[in-house]
Amino acid sequence: MPHPEPVARRLFDLTEPISLVNFFSDEPNEAMASLGFRDYWDGYFAGRSAPLGRVPAEVVDAAFYSFADGEVARHIPHVWETTTPEAAHAARQRGCVAALRRILGDLVGSPVLARAAELLAAASTSAPTEGRVMYAGLRALPVPEEPVARLWHAANMLREHRGDGHIVALMAEQVGGTEAHVLSALDMGVYPAESFGRIHHLPAARLAAVMDGLRGRGLLDADGRLTDAGRATKARIELLTDALAEAPYEALTPVELDELVGALEPIASRLS
Repeated sequence: MPHPEPVARRLFDLTEPISLVNFFSDEPNEAMASLGFRDYWDGYFAGRSAPLGRVPAEVVDAAFYSFADGEVARHIPHVWETTTPEAAHAARQRGCVAALRRILGDLVGSPVLARAAELLAAASTSAPTEGRVMYAGLRALPVPEEPVARLWHAANMLREHRGDGHIVALMAEQVGGTEAHVLSALDMGVYPAESFGRIHHLPAARLAAVMDGLRGRGLLDADGRLTDAGRATKARIELLTDALAEAPYEALTPVELDELVGALEPIASRLS
Protein backbone atom coordinates (compact mmCIF):
# COMPACT_ATOMS: atom_id res chain seq x y z
CA MET A 1 0.00 0.00 0.00
CA PRO A 2 1.32 3.55 -0.65
CA HIS A 3 2.62 5.45 2.36
CA PRO A 4 1.33 9.04 2.71
CA GLU A 5 4.53 10.18 4.44
CA PRO A 6 8.24 9.28 4.35
CA VAL A 7 8.89 5.74 5.53
CA ALA A 8 11.28 6.98 8.21
CA ARG A 9 8.65 9.36 9.63
CA ARG A 10 6.02 6.65 9.77
CA LEU A 11 8.41 4.19 11.40
CA PHE A 12 9.56 6.86 13.87
CA ASP A 13 5.96 7.31 14.99
CA LEU A 14 5.65 3.56 15.48
CA THR A 15 9.01 2.84 17.13
CA GLU A 16 9.37 5.90 19.36
CA PRO A 17 6.79 4.61 21.88
CA ILE A 18 8.96 1.49 22.31
CA SER A 19 12.01 3.59 23.14
CA LEU A 20 10.13 5.99 25.39
CA VAL A 21 9.46 3.34 28.03
CA ASN A 22 13.00 4.15 29.16
CA PHE A 23 11.91 7.63 30.20
CA PHE A 24 8.31 7.20 31.33
CA SER A 25 8.23 3.83 33.11
CA ASP A 26 9.33 2.86 36.61
CA GLU A 27 11.16 -0.34 35.72
CA PRO A 28 14.15 1.28 33.96
CA ASN A 29 14.63 3.72 36.85
CA GLU A 30 14.44 0.84 39.31
CA ALA A 31 16.98 -1.14 37.30
CA MET A 32 19.44 1.77 37.35
CA ALA A 33 18.80 2.34 41.05
CA SER A 34 19.70 -1.30 41.68
CA LEU A 35 23.19 -0.45 40.45
CA GLY A 36 23.51 2.20 43.13
CA PHE A 37 22.28 5.32 41.35
CA ARG A 38 20.04 7.59 43.39
CA ASP A 39 19.86 10.41 40.86
CA TYR A 40 17.77 10.02 37.68
CA TRP A 41 20.30 11.84 35.52
CA ASP A 42 23.20 9.71 36.72
CA GLY A 43 21.23 6.68 35.53
CA TYR A 44 20.31 8.40 32.27
CA PHE A 45 23.87 9.32 31.34
CA ALA A 46 25.27 5.97 32.44
CA GLY A 47 22.66 3.96 30.56
CA ARG A 48 22.57 5.95 27.35
CA SER A 49 26.31 6.59 27.03
CA ALA A 50 27.29 3.04 28.03
CA PRO A 51 27.83 1.84 24.41
CA LEU A 52 30.50 4.55 24.04
CA GLY A 53 32.51 3.12 26.93
CA ARG A 54 34.52 5.16 29.43
CA VAL A 55 34.92 8.28 27.30
CA PRO A 56 35.39 11.83 28.65
CA ALA A 57 32.44 14.15 29.22
CA GLU A 58 33.42 16.12 26.14
CA VAL A 59 32.80 13.10 23.92
CA VAL A 60 29.39 12.35 25.45
CA ASP A 61 28.47 16.03 25.20
CA ALA A 62 29.36 16.05 21.50
CA ALA A 63 27.46 12.82 20.82
CA PHE A 64 24.33 13.86 22.74
CA TYR A 65 24.49 17.48 21.45
CA SER A 66 21.39 18.75 23.25
CA PHE A 67 22.74 19.47 26.73
CA ALA A 68 23.93 22.88 27.94
CA ASP A 69 27.52 23.56 28.92
CA GLY A 70 28.54 21.66 32.03
CA GLU A 71 25.46 19.43 32.27
CA VAL A 72 27.16 16.27 31.01
CA ALA A 73 30.27 16.85 33.14
CA ARG A 74 28.15 16.70 36.30
CA HIS A 75 27.60 13.00 35.58
CA ILE A 76 30.38 11.77 33.29
CA PRO A 77 32.82 10.24 34.21
CA HIS A 78 31.86 9.93 37.88
CA VAL A 79 29.01 7.50 37.11
CA TRP A 80 31.69 4.91 36.33
CA GLU A 81 32.73 4.99 39.98
CA THR A 82 29.37 3.31 40.68
CA THR A 83 29.16 0.75 37.87
CA THR A 84 30.60 -0.29 34.52
CA PRO A 85 29.32 0.60 31.03
CA GLU A 86 28.48 -3.05 30.44
CA ALA A 87 26.40 -3.29 33.62
CA ALA A 88 24.70 0.05 32.91
CA HIS A 89 23.59 -1.01 29.44
CA ALA A 90 22.40 -4.38 30.72
CA ALA A 91 20.36 -2.70 33.47
CA ARG A 92 18.84 -0.23 31.05
CA GLN A 93 17.84 -3.02 28.70
CA ARG A 94 16.51 -5.18 31.54
CA GLY A 95 14.34 -2.33 32.86
CA CYS A 96 12.97 -1.40 29.45
CA VAL A 97 12.14 -5.01 28.60
CA ALA A 98 10.35 -5.40 31.94
CA ALA A 99 8.30 -2.27 31.23
CA LEU A 100 7.42 -3.48 27.74
CA ARG A 101 6.34 -6.86 29.06
CA ARG A 102 4.08 -5.25 31.64
CA ILE A 103 2.46 -2.80 29.23
CA LEU A 104 2.14 -5.06 26.20
CA GLY A 105 0.62 -7.95 28.14
CA ASP A 106 -0.81 -10.58 25.81
CA LEU A 107 1.11 -9.17 22.83
CA VAL A 108 4.40 -10.32 24.37
CA GLY A 109 4.18 -13.92 23.20
CA SER A 110 2.35 -13.19 19.96
CA PRO A 111 3.60 -13.96 16.43
CA VAL A 112 2.96 -10.29 15.59
CA LEU A 113 5.51 -9.07 18.14
CA ALA A 114 8.03 -11.73 17.15
CA ARG A 115 7.74 -10.70 13.49
CA ALA A 116 8.00 -7.00 14.36
CA ALA A 117 11.18 -7.71 16.32
CA GLU A 118 12.63 -9.77 13.46
CA LEU A 119 11.98 -7.14 10.79
CA LEU A 120 13.00 -4.23 13.00
CA ALA A 121 16.25 -5.98 13.86
CA ALA A 122 16.96 -6.55 10.17
CA ALA A 123 16.43 -2.86 9.45
CA SER A 124 18.34 -1.59 12.47
CA THR A 125 21.47 -3.60 11.69
CA SER A 126 21.65 -2.73 7.99
CA ALA A 127 22.56 0.98 7.81
CA PRO A 128 26.07 2.41 7.35
CA THR A 129 27.69 3.55 10.59
CA GLU A 130 29.85 6.33 9.15
CA GLY A 131 29.24 9.59 11.02
CA ARG A 132 26.77 7.87 13.38
CA VAL A 133 28.55 7.76 16.74
CA MET A 134 25.66 6.66 18.96
CA TYR A 135 24.32 4.23 16.37
CA ALA A 136 27.76 2.73 15.83
CA GLY A 137 28.19 2.19 19.55
CA LEU A 138 24.94 0.22 19.71
CA ARG A 139 25.73 -1.70 16.52
CA ALA A 140 28.86 -3.01 18.24
CA LEU A 141 26.70 -4.77 20.84
CA PRO A 142 25.06 -8.17 20.31
CA VAL A 143 21.41 -8.18 19.24
CA PRO A 144 19.31 -10.07 21.80
CA GLU A 145 17.56 -13.24 20.70
CA GLU A 146 14.52 -12.94 22.97
CA PRO A 147 11.78 -11.12 20.98
CA VAL A 148 10.90 -8.34 23.45
CA ALA A 149 14.55 -7.57 24.15
CA ARG A 150 15.25 -7.67 20.41
CA LEU A 151 12.35 -5.30 19.75
CA TRP A 152 13.63 -2.79 22.31
CA HIS A 153 17.25 -3.02 21.19
CA ALA A 154 16.29 -2.52 17.53
CA ALA A 155 14.03 0.44 18.35
CA ASN A 156 16.77 1.97 20.47
CA MET A 157 19.30 1.60 17.66
CA LEU A 158 16.92 3.23 15.19
CA ARG A 159 16.25 6.07 17.64
CA GLU A 160 19.97 6.78 18.00
CA HIS A 161 20.49 6.42 14.24
CA ARG A 162 17.81 9.04 13.69
CA GLY A 163 19.27 11.18 16.46
CA ASP A 164 22.71 11.14 14.85
CA GLY A 165 21.12 12.37 11.62
CA HIS A 166 19.09 14.97 13.46
CA ILE A 167 22.31 16.47 14.80
CA VAL A 168 23.59 16.74 11.24
CA ALA A 169 20.40 18.56 10.26
CA LEU A 170 20.70 20.94 13.21
CA MET A 171 24.32 21.68 12.44
CA ALA A 172 23.48 22.32 8.79
CA GLU A 173 21.08 25.04 9.96
CA GLN A 174 23.59 26.27 12.59
CA VAL A 175 21.14 25.49 15.39
CA GLY A 176 22.73 24.57 18.71
CA GLY A 177 21.37 22.15 21.27
CA THR A 178 19.60 24.67 23.49
CA GLU A 179 18.34 26.53 20.43
CA ALA A 180 16.90 23.25 19.13
CA HIS A 181 14.90 22.85 22.34
CA VAL A 182 13.50 26.36 21.91
CA LEU A 183 12.38 25.67 18.34
CA SER A 184 10.88 22.32 19.33
CA ALA A 185 9.05 23.79 22.31
CA LEU A 186 7.46 26.53 20.23
CA ASP A 187 6.63 24.09 17.43
CA MET A 188 4.80 21.95 20.02
CA GLY A 189 2.89 24.97 21.34
CA VAL A 190 4.90 25.42 24.54
CA TYR A 191 5.04 29.14 25.31
CA PRO A 192 7.10 30.79 26.58
CA ALA A 193 9.81 28.48 25.30
CA GLU A 194 11.86 29.13 28.42
CA SER A 195 9.30 27.09 30.40
CA PHE A 196 10.06 23.92 28.41
CA GLY A 197 11.11 21.09 30.70
CA ARG A 198 14.44 20.42 29.02
CA ILE A 199 15.69 23.98 29.47
CA HIS A 200 13.63 25.71 32.17
CA HIS A 201 16.31 24.95 34.79
CA LEU A 202 19.08 26.76 32.89
CA PRO A 203 20.35 30.11 34.19
CA ALA A 204 18.15 33.01 33.12
CA ALA A 205 21.10 34.80 31.54
CA ARG A 206 21.91 31.73 29.43
CA LEU A 207 18.31 31.41 28.22
CA ALA A 208 18.10 35.12 27.48
CA ALA A 209 21.24 34.93 25.36
CA VAL A 210 19.82 31.99 23.38
CA MET A 211 16.52 33.77 22.79
CA ASP A 212 18.28 36.99 21.78
CA GLY A 213 20.45 35.05 19.35
CA LEU A 214 17.43 33.47 17.69
CA ARG A 215 15.72 36.87 17.47
CA GLY A 216 18.86 38.31 15.91
CA ARG A 217 18.72 35.63 13.21
CA GLY A 218 15.06 36.39 12.54
CA LEU A 219 13.84 32.99 13.76
CA LEU A 220 11.86 34.45 16.69
CA ASP A 221 9.82 37.63 16.93
CA ALA A 222 10.00 40.19 19.71
CA ASP A 223 7.54 38.16 21.81
CA GLY A 224 9.63 34.99 21.54
CA ARG A 225 7.39 33.20 19.03
CA LEU A 226 8.41 31.53 15.78
CA THR A 227 8.57 33.76 12.72
CA ASP A 228 7.94 32.47 9.21
CA ALA A 229 11.72 32.04 8.91
CA GLY A 230 11.78 30.11 12.16
CA ARG A 231 9.02 27.78 11.03
CA ALA A 232 10.78 27.25 7.70
CA THR A 233 14.04 26.44 9.50
CA LYS A 234 12.30 23.94 11.75
CA ALA A 235 10.60 22.33 8.72
CA ARG A 236 13.93 21.98 6.87
CA ILE A 237 15.48 20.33 9.92
CA GLU A 238 12.68 17.79 10.14
CA LEU A 239 12.74 17.06 6.40
CA LEU A 240 16.49 16.43 6.41
CA THR A 241 16.20 14.35 9.58
CA ASP A 242 13.61 12.15 7.86
CA ALA A 243 15.74 11.85 4.73
CA LEU A 244 18.82 10.84 6.73
CA ALA A 245 16.79 8.28 8.68
CA GLU A 246 15.65 6.34 5.59
CA ALA A 247 18.73 4.13 5.17
CA PRO A 248 17.81 1.32 7.62
CA TYR A 249 14.50 0.69 5.90
CA GLU A 250 16.08 0.28 2.48
CA ALA A 251 17.08 -3.22 3.60
CA LEU A 252 13.41 -4.26 3.65
CA THR A 253 11.25 -4.96 0.63
CA PRO A 254 8.03 -2.97 0.13
CA VAL A 255 6.09 -6.02 1.27
CA GLU A 256 8.23 -6.36 4.40
CA LEU A 257 7.81 -2.65 5.14
CA ASP A 258 4.06 -2.96 4.99
CA GLU A 259 4.26 -6.06 7.17
CA LEU A 260 6.45 -4.20 9.67
CA VAL A 261 4.05 -1.25 9.83
CA GLY A 262 1.13 -3.60 10.36
CA ALA A 263 2.95 -5.51 13.10
CA LEU A 264 4.07 -2.36 14.92
CA GLU A 265 0.70 -0.60 14.89
CA PRO A 266 -0.91 -2.64 17.72
CA ILE A 267 2.32 -2.43 19.73
CA ALA A 268 2.57 1.34 19.37
CA SER A 269 -1.14 1.71 20.13
CA ARG A 270 -0.77 -0.25 23.37
CA LEU A 271 2.23 1.87 24.40
CA SER A 272 0.72 5.27 23.52
